[in-house]
Amino acid sequence: MSREILKITGEDREHFLQGLVSNDVTRLKHGLVYTAMLTPQGKYIADFFLVPAGDAILLDVDARLAQMLMQRLTMYKLRSKVSLEPAGLCLHRGLGAVPEGAFADPRHEALGWRAYREDPQGEDKTDWDALRIALGVPETGTELTPDSFILEMGFERLNGVDFKKGCYVGQEVTARMKHKTELRKGLARIEGEVPLTEGAEIISGGKAAGTVLSVAGTTALAYLRFDRTEAGLEAEGQSLSFERLD
Repeated sequence: MSREILKITGEDREHFLQGLVSNDVTRLKHGLVYTAMLTPQGKYIADFFLVPAGDAILLDVDARLAQMLMQRLTMYKLRSKVSLEPAGLCLHRGLGAVPEGAFADPRHEALGWRAYREDPQGEDKTDWDALRIALGVPETGTELTPDSFILEMGFERLNGVDFKKGCYVGQEVTARMKHKTELRKGLARIEGEVPLTEGAEIISGGKAAGTVLSVAGTTALAYLRFDRTEAGLEAEGQSLSFERLD
């Protein structure tokens, strides 16, 4: 997916972001911070990486969400001493040892590293989509939609939320889901004997139990109703195994 890199400057940049995003911005001193911005009702708006960059913070987001996110951040800026602009940088990704100037992906060690450079990356043959599906990592626009709650999408497992940082937009709903309820729906990795179709309905005991989302070979990510999985799962005429990923 194409990424847009934004640059946030100004003396209030950390404080400004801390009240808006799901993770603890002070973790930038250790490297990348994966986080999300939510509605007051706790629903997903956007997920992105925050990147330490000297007297600035870079924001690495799906290009389809960049303009909307810039507008929303500007709306919250008010009198904060903060400036937002495109950074004019390109994302580079790779596997293996983290090169100088790059950062380990905080979601999972097997996702390698990310770097931000002036020139575009050359040919990259890594099948990042298959890798993220195997690791249970949701993607903007597929698993992550305006109806998503980040805990159902595995953000705690992916180091994308902090429950001790204090208030941010959507924090109350997220904390309540963590401490007061058992998740009845969420992300799962499913496995069939032959490849599934994205969007296919998953059935359990004759009832709708979920939807197939991203597919890579015979493995896929799905959104499931966990309270309807006891009778076993099937889709498109084949039985499925599954693993919860919330």
